Amino acid sequence: MRNRQLTMPRAVLAVGLGALLAVTTTSLPAQAAGTAEAPARSAAEASQPKLTNLSHLDFLLDDVPLLPGVAGHTTYRAAEEPVARAPWVYADRQADGSFHRVGGGPITDAARGWYAQGAYDADDISRAAVVYLRDWKQNGTATSRTSAYELLRSLTYLQTADGPNAGNVVLWQQHDGTLNPSAIPKELPDPSDSAESFWLARTVWALGEGYAGFRAADPAFAAFLADRMHLALTALGRQSLAQYPQTQVANGVPGWLIVGSAGATAEAVLGLSAYVAAQPADTTARTALAHYAEGIAKLQSGGIGQWPFGALLPEANSPTFWHAWAGMQPAALTSAATVLGDASLQRAASTDLAQFTAQLLATGGPDNGWTPTPADRTQIAYGVDSRLEGLIAASDATGAAGLAALAGAQGAWYFGANRAGAPAYDPATGVCVDGIAGDGTVNHNCGAESVIHTQLSMLALDAHPAIARAATSLTRTTATVGLTVAEAETGTTTGAVTVVTPPSAWTGSANWSGGAYLQAGNGSTVTIPLPAGHPAARILPIADLGPGGSGTTSWTAAVGRLTLPLGRTDNVRPGEQGIAPSPIFLLPQTLPVPVPAQATSVTARVSGTARLDAVLVQPIVSHLGLAGTSSLDVYVNATKLPVPQKLDASGPVTVTRYDSAGRQVGRAQTSGGHAVVWVQPGGFTTVSPR
Repeated sequence: MRNRQLTMPRAVLAVGLGALLAVTTTSLPAQAAGTAEAPARSAAEASQPKLTNLSHLDFLLDDVPLLPGVAGHTTYRAAEEPVARAPWVYADRQADGSFHRVGGGPITDAARGWYAQGAYDADDISRAAVVYLRDWKQNGTATSRTSAYELLRSLTYLQTADGPNAGNVVLWQQHDGTLNPSAIPKELPDPSDSAESFWLARTVWALGEGYAGFRAADPAFAAFLADRMHLALTALGRQSLAQYPQTQVANGVPGWLIVGSAGATAEAVLGLSAYVAAQPADTTARTALAHYAEGIAKLQSGGIGQWPFGALLPEANSPTFWHAWAGMQPAALTSAATVLGDASLQRAASTDLAQFTAQLLATGGPDNGWTPTPADRTQIAYGVDSRLEGLIAASDATGAAGLAALAGAQGAWYFGANRAGAPAYDPATGVCVDGIAGDGTVNHNCGAESVIHTQLSMLALDAHPAIARAATSLTRTTATVGLTVAEAETGTTTGAVTVVTPPSAWTGSANWSGGAYLQAGNGSTVTIPLPAGHPAARILPIADLGPGGSGTTSWTAAVGRLTLPLGRTDNVRPGEQGIAPSPIFLLPQTLPVPVPAQATSVTARVSGTARLDAVLVQPIVSHLGLAGTSSLDVYVNATKLPVPQKLDASGPVTVTRYDSAGRQVGRAQTSGGHAVVWVQPGGFTTVSPR
């Protein structure tokens, strides 16, 4: 992700602020021959306003010279067509509402227009190509075919064609076509084509969808893309794929993910799925697809009531870190399951979507970081699109109507159901925002990554009119009753307890919640007040399970004059650090006994030594409420038993129950009032106007 307003914990993702460079828009390339015809639209689709609008993405595109004589870099018909196209990475909004296209980092050579990073990058070129390929396929847009063709030519110019780094990809390129393999600040790998990378994974995504798109329309170009796909697979074969089936010491995670990231690998899997579907006899690509999909699925963690609640974690080196950006794992596993005929991959995707994503939405939506507490509450289109595409793809593949309902709720983010309470996208102009902070502050810039993922979402919504109608009718959030946090350092203590504030809250794979923790000795107690007004809830204490602790901690809750035993947690879990960046291991542990709504505090009694960080409070039934020209309430069950939920409806409603895979198991209508409905174990119930 390359949104400049965000500070991410991975240094490799850090980007400079960039300098302002005004450039004029350029004309679109001429229409290519053999354009696909748009599929016929139903009457309902024809009457529904189209959400996809590529105008702003078109504005970001610019001509880029394909410089001859650069060792290892050429592309399709480079001599005959020496200019391709690429999107500028950023676009800064001006006071009059217009935008200036901007490169990455400060300007280092004003005469040549060079940036410390560059004007264009392979990350955005590849994903922009996917947008135009999908628009061409879905809508038959002639200019989108041409843009896809030019973007793929530009992308493959960045791919190193020979030498020891063959198949890898240079990330940055200047406006005049000059490659910048070593950007400032340094990004890993450095040089950027010296090893596999996120941008190599995204190149595979674009090559796969590009081959599928051009296979019939332009066989010669498709053959070139297939050759470049195999060049990429050869590079991956000597890097991450060479590790299959080895697992890493840290929690037995797969060692063959691209750059150790399920997020990066998922984007490659999307491309491999498209490629193998179009070329099923290619055993090299099919094997790579199967191995990578298997690795992604192995990072599923937790379950009903157990953090992270069935999520597919993104990073192999941290079982305590989830982020919404680069979150295409559910969509990727769904596509791989379909192509490979592997039902286990679909089960993994559906579990993430029906259980974790439902909880995520009720907690406020796709935050940039749960580490493990919801820490970075910024939300961006990349994260929203990742959830939305996964939900829609899995709903299509399985027929699980509950996932379609959640897709409508997630898609509503673009139209006002977000923390800003304002639209994040304008279908009339194609302009989006670069992000919404946890306090509702909006970044009104609209760079390449943001508009790319916004348009991927709009294409998916346009292809699913019922979900689009739901999303556009839900324009404000009325309730989010989800995970909350009680900090250990806010508690009252007895015995040997000290507050420790480390130099940084970030441990390398998690955050100390609130930036501090309690060092608690044997026999000490800590009484932590629970958030006011909390519902009946599960309690998930967070302590460092690394080598600094010993023994166990017993937990009780104060309920009026009663003391309710809740269970026991570990203070240490023996094991090697392995590939984890730090020995600190901040894994939430679920206590077996939940607390009632009347509980005012929980008390920890330490046997041994403990580093207590915080307590996660997970409602037995979480609640998301959305409204607008329609309304939707979603109730999410955190237990393995059916749970009743009292409604406060003002009129007749339809109540639909879904199981833990998002499949509908019941539907009824009530007259409203204070009716009681049931929520399935690990599943959710929706309530909408009759």
